Amino acid sequence: MAKFDIIAATGCPTGIAHTFMAKEALEKAAAERGLTIKVETHGQVGVENELTKGEIAGAKAVVVAADKDVQAERFAGKPMVSVGVSKALSVEAAGKLIDRALAAKGDDTVAAAADVEDEVEEKESIGHVIYKHLMNGVSHMLVFVVAGGVLTAISFLWGITSFDSTAADYNSFAAMLKIIGGIAMNLMVPVLSAYIAESIGKRPALVPGFVAGMIAIQGLPVNADTGMIDAGGSGVGFGFLGGIVGGFLAGYVILLLEKVFSKIPASLNGLKAIFLYPLCSTAIVGLVMLGISGPMAAINQGMMDFLQSLGNSGPVILGLAIGCMCAFDMGGPVNKAAYATGTFLLGTALEAGVGTETYNFGTNFMAAVSAACIVPPLITTFAVVVGKKYFSQEDHDAGIVNLILGCTHITEGAIPFMTKNIWPVMPIMMLGSSIASILTIFFNVHDPAPHGGFLVLPVVENGPQWVLAILIGAVVGGILFVAFKKYDFEKNQKAAPAAKPTEAPKAAAVEAPKAEASDFVKVENVFVAEDFASRDEALSFVSNQAVKAGIAGDADAVMNAFLAREAEGTTGMMEGFAIPHAKSDAITEAAVIVVKDDSGVTGWDTMDGAPVNVAIALLIPGAQAGTTHLKILSKVAEALMDEDFRATVKGSTDAAEIAKTINARLV
Repeated sequence: MAKFDIIAATGCPTGIAHTFMAKEALEKAAAERGLTIKVETHGQVGVENELTKGEIAGAKAVVVAADKDVQAERFAGKPMVSVGVSKALSVEAAGKLIDRALAAKGDDTVAAAADVEDEVEEKESIGHVIYKHLMNGVSHMLVFVVAGGVLTAISFLWGITSFDSTAADYNSFAAMLKIIGGIAMNLMVPVLSAYIAESIGKRPALVPGFVAGMIAIQGLPVNADTGMIDAGGSGVGFGFLGGIVGGFLAGYVILLLEKVFSKIPASLNGLKAIFLYPLCSTAIVGLVMLGISGPMAAINQGMMDFLQSLGNSGPVILGLAIGCMCAFDMGGPVNKAAYATGTFLLGTALEAGVGTETYNFGTNFMAAVSAACIVPPLITTFAVVVGKKYFSQEDHDAGIVNLILGCTHITEGAIPFMTKNIWPVMPIMMLGSSIASILTIFFNVHDPAPHGGFLVLPVVENGPQWVLAILIGAVVGGILFVAFKKYDFEKNQKAAPAAKPTEAPKAAAVEAPKAEASDFVKVENVFVAEDFASRDEALSFVSNQAVKAGIAGDADAVMNAFLAREAEGTTGMMEGFAIPHAKSDAITEAAVIVVKDDSGVTGWDTMDGAPVNVAIALLIPGAQAGTTHLKILSKVAEALMDEDFRATVKGSTDAAEIAKTINARLV
């Protein structure tokens, strides 16, 4: 049986993009470190590349990057790091997670620091725990919404009232499609509730979860004549919001019952699973859900009224809110909140029926959400085609692929572009999405299908106007994106000193430095006994020294590159080390500058919260961002895993010894 140094599990609510982006990033990061890895994915098609018990037992460490339940209890006792899937979308971020997982094993000091960090993270991540349970329900619910919504939408091709046997446009096949689609849509809330509960209480929570979801859509039945609770009466449902409340209630009731029944002999575990848990949990959850049906229905109606009021405020306010939410994190929690709200309103709309005010508002809202989700990838496509020379070949290829992703309502393809320059790319994406949403509402577009992008155009009312709204948003955003890349490109061009014709051979040598590894870190580029008041002061010092040493031509450009990298995620490691790195065309040759501050640089975020004593700064020409950069970074990262290396560099005051120690690890 194959053994792996690292095992990992990834999963996102929709299981379409984030899941596999994280998998790829983890695999690349592991390869850079010379480690073997197996990544289990929890996508929309189910679990793939599933980890076996032997592989789990044989692994050195575990990385969980998921916003849904991936059965992390399987890894109990293993050194493990658990974060949201968005924390592992780049190779550098994934590498840090691997380093953290490995650091949790062995060294007592590191283990103690990791324990403290885990305690802090546990207190701070209650919101993430709740989000993970919620998204487990949403991920299972989405497929019902998509199937039911699209089938219902297709039935409208025969006529808006083609399902009605008394209508002139009646069609029996359309009526059957409407019935099937309606059943799938009606399962939306029970499935949501059940799988929120399952994420918390595992399989026993499914029964009370489904029951809670059914109560949420039916409400408390009351006899219209007597005004009393009556199983034959009718109630007011409290839908989507009730399903969420019911799911959490069912899950935590199961956890409570597990404690209550913990004293029962193990020989009666079968009785607990098949009788006590389902009976007691269903009774408790059912009574509570029926008891709160009145207040929950009022809250649900209040939320609907609020959303309607946004619509009444005009297309600008509502479209701006939808566009900004959908493009803010492109598949993350804020985006999912907007999309989940859209699917909820769509379900309510389809239930209300064509021609009603509820139908018109819900399908118009869904069309605006879909438009906002489609625009960001199309912005990148427009930008890499129109401003090709300002993008790397890798970005250009990704932008072309995003044409397909965008047209099929997959927003996540734009994430790599945003993470490289959160400012101003995120605002540009939000503006483009908002324009598309506002115009969609203004054009009175109605989309009865919750997903599919342009594939569902045949069932979209005012489809041509919808496409026009999306294209306008994409073009405006694309023009702004190209303008930013052009400005950034020209700034870096001016910053980089023009090479003399006679220096061409030297420029060629930059791609792969010809100097011996033992000379790569020069003694004159090692600065000991420095005293920095902050991270930025230390990085500014390095930037200026790079110019003095002839490594770079513009200290400000180098400083900006350092800060841009820090904005993506801190380079502070553990035990007083940091590995800041700048990639810029202002840098003319790859180099390493080392600075030491024995008193410690405060305000530099590190994995263990300790101040930085040693910063091993990497300076890489822009052209070598994917070659020399990764090679040096991986070598330094590997070296920091070595206790002897850390002790020598941190303890020495001899610049020559420090340079020699680092050079030895760059061979």
